[in-house]
Amino acid sequence: MRRFTIFALIVFVLAVGGLFALGPSGTQRAQTSFLGVIAPFFEKGSDFERKITDIRKGLKTLQELEVENKQLAVSNKELQAINQTLRDLEVENNRLRVAMHYRERAAFQLVPARVIARDASSWWNTIKIDRGSADGVESDMPVLTESGLVGKTTTVAEHASTVVLISDENCKVACSIEGTREQVIVSGERTSSTSQPTLCMRFLSKTANLQPGQKVYSSGVGGVYPAGVFIGAIKEFRVRELDGFATLLPAVDLTTLEDVFVVLGKK
Repeated sequence: MRRFTIFALIVFVLAVGGLFALGPSGTQRAQTSFLGVIAPFFEKGSDFERKITDIRKGLKTLQELEVENKQLAVSNKELQAINQTLRDLEVENNRLRVAMHYRERAAFQLVPARVIARDASSWWNTIKIDRGSADGVESDMPVLTESGLVGKTTTVAEHASTVVLISDENCKVACSIEGTREQVIVSGERTSSTSQPTLCMRFLSKTANLQPGQKVYSSGVGGVYPAGVFIGAIKEFRVRELDGFATLLPAVDLTTLEDVFVVLGKK
């Protein structure tokens, strides 16, 4: 280590002595040559420093990233809400399109109505709709959807009416069963359940031998309900001591009623 220090000192003294020996012009040329050698290193260092500065400017602080993340989360929720609204509108639009198509091809004169009230204590018994005498609605007019029979009007005001549902035990419909000569009365069954109710058919013949899935339609007997309206499908048939008994599922989903038609008469 000591030898290296002495050697370095000797080289330094010789270099300084050489510079003085060169004279002013020689010294200037030596400085120029030296600067030419080290200038690229200064330039590269300057470029590197600028790049580091640019990178630092491009980097965001943790706080800025947290703020941006919260903004993105809010935007995402807003987009999800808009997307759900659009899906709901599409479903409603398709439902109304089907209903209007049914109205156009139906053999009856129909007035569209919307369910505006429903009491939880009489959920399977009655609904209230936004059509009344001002729209030509009268008592004992059939109410249906494109899927089948809903019930009939009872109390009618000027701009609203009460509809007794087919699931009410007091609503009785004369019906026929496809593939048989049976003529029966369909009525609702009293139930305390909150699930979809069933309808029942009493006084069937013991030999009716009904099968699950057989369709039941209004027969037109009695004059209130027109013939050929879909009532429901057989769920179960059993033979009792004196007669046959069957239950059926309503054609209309009575749990989600929103829009219905009142039958004013034939076209």
